[in-house]
Amino acid sequence: MKKVLLLALAGASFALSSCSITLPVAVSSNPIGSKVGSSTATVFLGVLSFGGDASIQAAAKKGGITRVSTVDMKQSNILFIYQQFTTMVTGE
Repeated sequence: MKKVLLLALAGASFALSSCSITLPVAVSSNPIGSKVGSSTATVFLGVLSFGGDASIQAAAKKGGITRVSTVDMKQSNILFIYQQFTTMVTGE
C-alpha cells in the first residue's frame, strides 16, 4: 500500500510540475525607459488558443510605449498541456 501511495504522489508531483523560462528577444539603441508593458497568450494542447495576443505591439500599447528599448519573452509550460507566452517590453 505504501508503494502505491508513494507512486501516486510521485505521479501527481510530475503532472503538476511546470517549467518557465525568460529569454531576451530584442534590444534597440533607445535608452531604457521607465515604462513596462506586457501581453499574454495562452495555448492548450499545443493548438487551442482563445484570442490571446502576445505580440510586441500589444505589449507596447498596454504600457504606453512608443520607443521600445528591450523585448523579453517568457514561456511557461505544464507538460505541453498548458502553455503561456508573455512578451515584456520596456521603453518610453
